[in-house]
Amino acid sequence: MKININGKISNVKAVWYEEPVIKMIDQKILPETFKIVDINDTKELFDAIRNMTVRGAPSIGAAAAFGVAQAAALGADIEEAGKFIKSARPTANDLFFAVDFVLQHKGDAKKYAAMYVDSIVERSRLIGLNGNELIGNNKKILTHCNAGALASVDYGTALSPIRMAKESGKKPFVWVDETRPRLQGARLTAWELVQEGIEHKVIADNAAGFLMERQQVDLAIVGADRITKNGDFANKIGTYEKAVLAKENAVNFYVAAPLSTFDFTIENGRGIPIEIRSEEEVKEVKGVAISPKESMAYNPAFDVTPNRFVTGYITEYGVFKSSELHTLKDKGKESIIEQIEDM
Repeated sequence: MKININGKISNVKAVWYEEPVIKMIDQKILPETFKIVDINDTKELFDAIRNMTVRGAPSIGAAAAFGVAQAAALGADIEEAGKFIKSARPTANDLFFAVDFVLQHKGDAKKYAAMYVDSIVERSRLIGLNGNELIGNNKKILTHCNAGALASVDYGTALSPIRMAKESGKKPFVWVDETRPRLQGARLTAWELVQEGIEHKVIADNAAGFLMERQQVDLAIVGADRITKNGDFANKIGTYEKAVLAKENAVNFYVAAPLSTFDFTIENGRGIPIEIRSEEEVKEVKGVAISPKESMAYNPAFDVTPNRFVTGYITEYGVFKSSELHTLKDKGKESIIEQIEDM
């Protein structure tokens, strides 16, 4: 991704590996502070995934792939390391997919981890090319949470088509949901759009319906953490509401995700495990209390949107309807792992 640090433009990925150290952008402290942190062992990686130093399904998967390679380099039991890394968070399919992929090639973990992450970057680029076809000039696009380069190593999923639209000479405008409780939209998506020079405005989460009703949203594009066999998908809490509003207001609603986010072993959204995070994330903003200390809070990190609200799924292989996802499962070769190897 392109970043501007003290007037100097650089290209930096969200996560990478310099054996035996995993490097990543600390997403907890953006946009105020840009910092690269070193991850030195499996426990530090577990903590980084759990506390959301690294976040976004594809970036979590990339960090996990490197984690298995790191464990191998350090002489650790990589099967146990992989099991531990998987336990960091339950919802994002990329985490499990990445660990299993590298473990299946544990004889050369470093090579296959790098191959996996390179494939995620290329898939994100292709998602951008395919999604760009859906974006006309001067269109207003709603997005929720952060599904940009920070969440996908580079390019992004939901933001990749918007980046490509700008690069192709179009002038996209983005409505950025703030995305409570951790404000990934206001903090991270807005920061990425600033770096890219893409016009945008941050809005309160509850403003999306108002804008749709006023015909100020031409389409919505979101990412996903897990997509089931029938096309139901989990994404950051609040996504379901946006999808329902989009349907009510005849706004096309797209989900952008690579094949690694699809879990064809689960029939529908009822089978997706939903992470429940700490009360403090709701009751505090950067350590400052915003609720009475006596109040309790409930903090599901994700919700599930049924496939009937999705116009299409933007993937590296093209744009699919939910009724067409079976062709995506079988696309190319029988094995998804082989598709990654051949990418």
